[in-house]
Amino acid sequence: MINDTACPVATDRQGHYRSVLDSVKKRVILCAGTGCIANGSLKVMEAMEAACRLHGTPVSVELRYEDDVTATPLYLSRSGCQGFCQMGPLVTIEPDGILYTSVKPEDCDEIVLRTIIKGERIERLLFKDPASGVICRGVGEIPFYTRQARSVLAPCGSIDPECIEEYLAAGGYQAARHAIEAMAPEEICRLILESGLRGRGGGGFPTGKKWELTRIAAGNIKYIICNGDEGDPGAFMDRSVMEGNPHSVVEGMMIAAKAVGANQGYVYVRMEYPLAVKHMRKAVEDARSQGLLGDAVFGSEFSFDIIIMEGAGAFVCGEETALIASIEGRRGMPDPKPPFPAQKGLMGCPTVINNVETFSTVPLIVRGGPGTLRKVGTPASPGTKTFALTGHVVNTGLIEVPFGTTLRTIIYDIGGGVTGADGKIDPDGFKAVQIGGPSGACLTREHLDLPLDFDSLRSIGAMIGSGGLVVMNHTTCMVRIARYFMQFAQNESCGKCITCREGTRQMLALLDDIVEGNGNAGTLELLQITARVVAKASLCGLGKSAPSPVISTLRHFADEYRAHIVDKRCPAGECQALSRPAIKADQCIGCALCVKSCPVGAITGERRQPHSIDADRCINCRACVAVCKLHAIA
Repeated sequence: MINDTACPVATDRQGHYRSVLDSVKKRVILCAGTGCIANGSLKVMEAMEAACRLHGTPVSVELRYEDDVTATPLYLSRSGCQGFCQMGPLVTIEPDGILYTSVKPEDCDEIVLRTIIKGERIERLLFKDPASGVICRGVGEIPFYTRQARSVLAPCGSIDPECIEEYLAAGGYQAARHAIEAMAPEEICRLILESGLRGRGGGGFPTGKKWELTRIAAGNIKYIICNGDEGDPGAFMDRSVMEGNPHSVVEGMMIAAKAVGANQGYVYVRMEYPLAVKHMRKAVEDARSQGLLGDAVFGSEFSFDIIIMEGAGAFVCGEETALIASIEGRRGMPDPKPPFPAQKGLMGCPTVINNVETFSTVPLIVRGGPGTLRKVGTPASPGTKTFALTGHVVNTGLIEVPFGTTLRTIIYDIGGGVTGADGKIDPDGFKAVQIGGPSGACLTREHLDLPLDFDSLRSIGAMIGSGGLVVMNHTTCMVRIARYFMQFAQNESCGKCITCREGTRQMLALLDDIVEGNGNAGTLELLQITARVVAKASLCGLGKSAPSPVISTLRHFADEYRAHIVDKRCPAGECQALSRPAIKADQCIGCALCVKSCPVGAITGERRQPHSIDADRCINCRACVAVCKLHAIA
């Protein structure tokens, strides 16, 4: 734990920066994460600034930290992702503790006039809990937030990610200075090991152990790599941290560098994350300009610098040896292990590779001591984990909960419940949740009360992965879900090992047969055998985990597979080749064209009245669909 007498504020400037922020009388923070930007938050900010000037309200959109401290009436700023993506664009007003949701540019004039000038609340812009009907004033009252334990994500919604002064004012880089000036490398490794921090990228390997192995490895040159190549469908946790709190990643890498004796670091970011790339580049440049990166960091003998590198979007480059190959300029393909990167990594030198969330957690541990993470979580998985909550759930967004939190809490308390086909809450609508993306598995109703941590999920053949949670209701065909993830894995296979390259291709072909109605008695057996071979014999983690969605759906939804193969029927009605057509009563005018086209007489009804189809007699020839001019049959 940092002691203020042993380790004063990182620089004299920090106190000044804090004074500048403290001089702000009222602050309006607009969420400028990717989700809210897509919903128009930047236009909201323009409209807000224009409304302030229209009503004669002095407003600053950029604080001048080099000037003497003077009172700032209103500071209009941006933040990273605030998490509540479903309700964006989001506008927070401090110190009033007000959070307005779904804000549009045309709302800004009223916000300035009624809230900023008169101090009134605009109830129609406040969040109304659909379950209780309660109108919530701000974050402290909204169940989506109150059921979480936000630590890594907390600064993402409050500080300007492009302003290093705000990060410094909040105590940023104090942990790095303490580690560099007052701690020996082995002491840092021991602290991280004692904290119980496990890699948040999915594998859950003890971070302190990985650092210690790198520290004691022979070699004068060592490297630090931050893996920001987040490629799982439905996952956007690392992206949001890089967008909203990039300096925490830089600071975590600095501490790791001191721990293992590295002088060079790389942040490997997907090129599909332009905002994350932009914010990480600026964070590195600003840290360098403040003397926090480069030669003689904090005036010590320690030197460390960071390079931002964009990946070309290959999912396999999330695997550490493939990532190293990409940085070295080679094709991103995995290498056999051992040797592990801690022994022989980038340029053949010992290398630490951790993901974004792991590095962002490190400063919290150095600042608060080894017991920081153990305040929440489980004994074997202390601390919190970020998840991207998407799919058929009321509140989609970015969340952070303690390890050991159950799916029931996440889906129903934080997520607000499962939505049905009509988009409304369906208390009995839950069918499954895909956790961990293509590397993970489907969990069912029987797992709703399972504590989510590394070991409990591993015990049922699943994994946390990067943290994607895709909720599915009863309208979802689980065979199609398995096929979707298999197609993703097959497309992303680097092709280096024949087991993955050909095995995933064959599994995809078998799943195609099933959803197209061409499966037979031997299809399931062959699918299971192939899945086991791919999982056992593939070279890297991508290939070994590629069959996981298939294996888990075969285990939990065997009846659905059999319905496709034996009954030639898709229970969810999603597989067109196996779905019986149905007539939409509100669109059918009773023209009888469908009756005349049906070869088995399965369609009946009075003329000029809605018709109906006898599902038992229908042979799914879909001739009726072809002749219906009103598209009343689907």
